[in-house]
Amino acid sequence: MFKNFKISMLSLRIRIFLSMIVLVLIASILMASISIIQFKNEAKDYHQERLERKEMAIKAHINYVLSNTTYPLTANNLALIFKDKIHELAQIHNLEINIYSLDGRLLKSSKASFSIDKVSPPIPKYILKLVQSSIEKRYVDIKNIDGVKNRSSYSQIKDEKFKPLGILNLPYVEDDGFYETELQNFLIRLGQVYGFMLLIAFALAYFLSSYITKSLKTISDKINETNLNQINEKIVIEANSKEINLLINAYNGMVDKLEESATKLAQSEREQAWREMAKQVAHEIKNPLTPMRLTVQSFQRKFDANDPELKQKLNDYSKTLIQQIDTMSSVASAFSNFASMPAQQNETLNVVNIVELALDIFNEDYIVFERDKEEIIAKLDRTHLIRIITNLVKNATQSIPEEQEEKFVLVTVREAENNVIISVKDNGLGIETENIEHVFEPKFTTKTSGMGLGLGIIKNIIENYKGTITFETKLGKGTTFIVTLPIVK
Repeated sequence: MFKNFKISMLSLRIRIFLSMIVLVLIASILMASISIIQFKNEAKDYHQERLERKEMAIKAHINYVLSNTTYPLTANNLALIFKDKIHELAQIHNLEINIYSLDGRLLKSSKASFSIDKVSPPIPKYILKLVQSSIEKRYVDIKNIDGVKNRSSYSQIKDEKFKPLGILNLPYVEDDGFYETELQNFLIRLGQVYGFMLLIAFALAYFLSSYITKSLKTISDKINETNLNQINEKIVIEANSKEINLLINAYNGMVDKLEESATKLAQSEREQAWREMAKQVAHEIKNPLTPMRLTVQSFQRKFDANDPELKQKLNDYSKTLIQQIDTMSSVASAFSNFASMPAQQNETLNVVNIVELALDIFNEDYIVFERDKEEIIAKLDRTHLIRIITNLVKNATQSIPEEQEEKFVLVTVREAENNVIISVKDNGLGIETENIEHVFEPKFTTKTSGMGLGLGIIKNIIENYKGTITFETKLGKGTTFIVTLPIVK
């Protein structure tokens, strides 16, 4: 299972490449194995045929000797007939010759040092039976002695009337030196050929795998680049494979459907956003309208032109109406600011000085400012930067309960990896777990007043600069907001 998993993790290009190489290696191994078997079979056939030819030639020579001898053709006279002739035959045919009696006793041998005595081993009985029972009256015994194959043929010697006189034994040692040399030379040539073929296979496999997977790589890259929030390009290549063309057509169809879905989704989101915005605006406007209505109705009921306190009451009614009108104006301003941010007026400025300037409007003595250097030069909008700082610091001070004895807000500015990093840390209540994912959402707030648009606005500002804003919080211990802005000089 582990091996299958490893193989399944390989890319299609690597699989094709390895498959072609493995096929060439298997072919070379099979060819070498078949060649070895073929050479061995040829050697076996050669030795078998050579022994048969030798045997036929020797038997023909023996028959000639028997037909020209002066001795009576009997089994007992075989030793006398071939007393001198057996060495001559052995030299002519370059083969050892042994003549046995019909019962297996050795009568004569061409070995110069061999002497006939009672210790001489007879022919095994099973060989005698095999010789006598075979149609050709012949048997070849094959044995391996010290790793060398020895053939030994046994056949009957007959007179002119085909009467058995004895048994001819021809020991034959197979000499495979020639075939082994030829096999070795052949394998060397085969290795050279397949080595060259392997190099060609490497190159061919590489180019074929690259060619086959090129279209798939293009499709893969396009799929990785596909995003719902962008215009996706179609694949315009024409592959040579029907299957890949079907895949390309499927991808292009998916792009069309995705674009339609993105358009519908964007429209739906805009409509939903306007609905939510309209609800929020209506809700925020209704809040001051109610006391305004009650104030006017109360004025109508209690109006008395002769009342000596009429002027004071008019002033009170006017103040109440003006306060509610200011509230409505702030609501309208907040939504206006969120809907359309002012254009960036970037200038080269010292971020450290601007942050310190932004903190001057706060009177809390527990706000601490730290920096790692006196000057961090970047190209930013001064107003936007001040807005980011004031919003974060204001949220930090509001997150600390008034009854809390020890309060602190730490604002730090530092430079790291061509970025300016601003952090605002407080020891307030922290953010509830269920509220963490909603922190930057418009109109979300945990305070009793405010629109909940501040963090949403500064998040838009920061992202317009290709920056990021993140936070870390611990319930009951405080929160740290971290703003990272790229330094563009």
